[in-house]
Amino acid sequence: MGLVTLDHFAGCVGNAFDIDMGESSLPLTLSEARPLPETGFPGMRRSPFSLMFRSGSQIVLPQKLYRLKNATLGNLEIFLVPVARDKEGIVYQAIFN
Repeated sequence: MGLVTLDHFAGCVGNAFDIDMGESSLPLTLSEARPLPETGFPGMRRSPFSLMFRSGSQIVLPQKLYRLKNATLGNLEIFLVPVARDKEGIVYQAIFN
């Protein structure tokens, strides 16, 4: 896919993404895709943005690079960090600089 941008994900808010767990997968929902403040520097290739994913599972996955699959975007490798937990599950964030 090359360099991903916020535009790639903006139309996928509310869509399912599956984390490849080897023998199984864990479903996530992209709950938010938003721009981040741009500090800017010469040669910057994309504007920074943040993605928030929600899992219905109470199991917290460690922060690391995960292979995700989405019907629209296909296969992606994204570094996810658990950032919140509530009664509905775990929220993970990915930041792209």
